[in-house]
This record gives sequence, structure tokens and C-alpha cells, in this order.
Amino acid sequence: MTAKTVNKLAVPGATLHYEVTGSGPVLLLIAGGYADCGVFDGIVGQLAAEYTVVSYDPRGSSRSPYDGAPVDERVDRAAGDALTLLDEVAGDEPAYVFGSGTGAIAGLELITRQPDRVRMLVAHEPPCVEVLPDAETSRAYFEDVHATCAADGVETAQRLYEIGTGLDEDDLPAPEDLRPEFREVMARMDANAEVYFTHKLLPFTRYQPDLLALERVAHKIVPAAGVDAAAHLPAQPISVIADYLGWPVVSFPGGHGGYASHPVQFATLLARVLEAEIS
Repeated sequence: MTAKTVNKLAVPGATLHYEVTGSGPVLLLIAGGYADCGVFDGIVGQLAAEYTVVSYDPRGSSRSPYDGAPVDERVDRAAGDALTLLDEVAGDEPAYVFGSGTGAIAGLELITRQPDRVRMLVAHEPPCVEVLPDAETSRAYFEDVHATCAADGVETAQRLYEIGTGLDEDDLPAPEDLRPEFREVMARMDANAEVYFTHKLLPFTRYQPDLLALERVAHKIVPAAGVDAAAHLPAQPISVIADYLGWPVVSFPGGHGGYASHPVQFATLLARVLEAEIS
């Protein structure tokens, strides 16, 4: 088994928990929503055979605490965290980046601001609904989730969120069928939900990507979505972005969380995508 090192990195306003596994070119994995880097545990070992795999808990999630009280997040701050981490582990070498959900939004902002630091970005279902023709409907839905958390509590908001985004259809094992260490990971991530709904959901879903800037680096961007998620909200914006960039959407196994439900197949396809970079 490839050894993993666990580290801490101070960033303005928070301290990031990050993990490094394997050797080779750096591959940064950015979790989304209220997940932390544990969501990628199933794919890290396979990818670490060819890459230095770096994953981290986004600020305010799990083991990456804020220095003080939670604050409403900004996408540029999330991209800055990713860049600071790349500076730490990759120096000035460009890195591969895989981001899912709001992690993909952080990746889009990172490649927009610092295109020379990204070798390839695989943007998996970024929920930046402002690019959709019916953005008002999706915007109102996320505002409803945010308001529901404040009025009725995090569990009710979580159920509304999972139904509206198709996460309730992801082919994941029931909690009672998970091994104890994975049950611990799931419980840890569920504990992040209130901060996510209160401080992160609206700033990220209202993000408007700079499509002209992305077009200039289109050769470095791989639009991606779960094959079972195409009809659901998180997968819709990447189709619009892909059409703008002139690329097809690469269909990964499973739904939005295919890296957790189908880890071997997901990691195999991701490795093939990374190997196919255009130089």
C-alpha cells in the first residue's frame, strides 16, 4: 500500500488539513459540497501509482477549521486555498486538478486566475447555475435550501438538497452496510452540512464563470459528469460550458458521487483522461 502523509497548512482565516499519497506529477483533488477529502479515499490508492495525489478538506469542513466564526465564503478564496496548497506541494510546476461540485467551481476559478499553474482541469459537475438559460429557477431552488436550513434545520435542508440535486439517487451503500471507518467519514461530512448550507451554498452556486477566459485555456479543460447524473441539476451547467468551449462532456461512472460509488472504474477513466492531455 502506498504511504500517505497527513499535513496542516495555514491559509488566511483557516488551517487546511491535507493528505499526500504516491509519487509522480501532482494531481490535486478538490471535494465539493459538505464533503471532505475522505470522499476520494476509494480512488486515491489507484491513482497514487502514477501521481502524487493531494487531497484536502476545504476550509470550514471537517479537519480544516476556520480561525474564528464561519463566514460567508467566496469562490476566489477557495481558489486561493487550492493555489496555496499547490505552491506548497508542487512548487512552480503545473498540476493536474480534479474538482467535483463546488470543488469544480474552485477549479474553474483557479484556472481562470492562474492558468499556468494548471496542467489539466477535470471539472466534474460544477453547480454554477448562472450559465443556465433558466437560471432563475435553479437560483430560487438553492435559495430555498438556504432558507430551509435557517427555518427548519439542517436535516430538512439536507433532504431537500439531496432530492433536488439527485444525490438521493446515487448508488451508495446504506450507512449500516459501510465499514466502521467509512461510517466515520460519512458522519464527519454530514456534520459539515450546516456550514455549507449557511455560508457556502449561495456564493458558489451564484458563481458566474468567465467564459471568455476559459475559452483561452479550453485545451486544458475536460468537462465531466456522472453518466447517471445527466438529468440532474449539478450536471447541467457543465453541458453549457462544454458547448461554449467546443468539447464533449466526458461521462464518468455513476452519479454525482461516482468516485465513491464506483471507485475502480472512476479512477481508471480519470487516469486515462489525464494521460490524454494535449501538449
